[in-house]
Amino acid sequence: MRKIKFLLVLLMFGCCSVLLFGCSKGSKKITIAEVAHSVFYAPQYVAIEKGFFKDEGLDVNLINANGADKVMAALLSKDAQIGLMGPEASIYVYKGGQENYAINFAQLTKRDGSFLVGRKKDENFTYDKLKGKEILGGRKGGVPVMVLEYTLRKNGLIVGEDDNTKDVNVRTDIAFAAMGGAFTSGEGDYVTLFEPTATALEKGGKGYIVASIGESSGEIPYTSYSALKNYIDKNEDKIQSFTNAITKGLVWVHTHSAKEIAEVIHPYFTDISVDDLSIVMQRYIDIDAWCETPYFKKEGLDKLMDIMIEAKELDKKVEYDKIVTTRFVK
Repeated sequence: MRKIKFLLVLLMFGCCSVLLFGCSKGSKKITIAEVAHSVFYAPQYVAIEKGFFKDEGLDVNLINANGADKVMAALLSKDAQIGLMGPEASIYVYKGGQENYAINFAQLTKRDGSFLVGRKKDENFTYDKLKGKEILGGRKGGVPVMVLEYTLRKNGLIVGEDDNTKDVNVRTDIAFAAMGGAFTSGEGDYVTLFEPTATALEKGGKGYIVASIGESSGEIPYTSYSALKNYIDKNEDKIQSFTNAITKGLVWVHTHSAKEIAEVIHPYFTDISVDDLSIVMQRYIDIDAWCETPYFKKEGLDKLMDIMIEAKELDKKVEYDKIVTTRFVK
């Protein structure tokens, strides 16, 4: 049922959308729809600011879709040519029978980038303290909530739909972009937030980071770049150039300090100081958030699909070669 609803949303967006950003053949303009505007995607902003896309002859336009389902809708409606989102969206669409489905060609992050935020400081936090608590976890069927539940299970907690047996209540009824506001208004005991939102709550005394979900869950292909199959077939040069630029961005963040990264991407996050942004960047460096190269590994996809099956969002695995291509990274 969840996957049917997901596909209906995509069809609705596709039917109602106006082709605002479509590119004619030969154009070097590319619109990227990102799942969220977050410091977590620092290599992408570095690639833009350092001119790596321009060096490859590309003129990129960045839009924030606020959700993987909406990113996929932007691809299907051709409002965007490349999407940055969790690979689960491409799995849903492929399983739904879409002929011109999305293929992942470059992985950006290799861990969950969210942080668990509580209402009190807790320097000695352990997951057993979540028993009987309520967590605002994100959209049902999305990677953030599935990885959160996987992490809770990994730490011995029971999650699920049975109120009589579960240890933790994970809420999935609040939109991703509204979770921080819902938490500060009094909903939930904990919330999972990306940076810089988590640090902003700390600075305002409205919440405190107690754990990194990515550090606890281990490596997972959390966000990757994808494009529709037909677009890739007709624009291999653009996809190659795009992959080259993202590779340069990844190399750059792995060879520079948190302060240096913060200074480069600050124009995208002007509501936070460079000093605070440096703290945020160090958090992502400490958990080894970014891929060394954009190579999307088969074992990573297998682990993600195991998590999806455990979450009852996937009944059977799809073939790696169907929704992932590594030829541009190679």
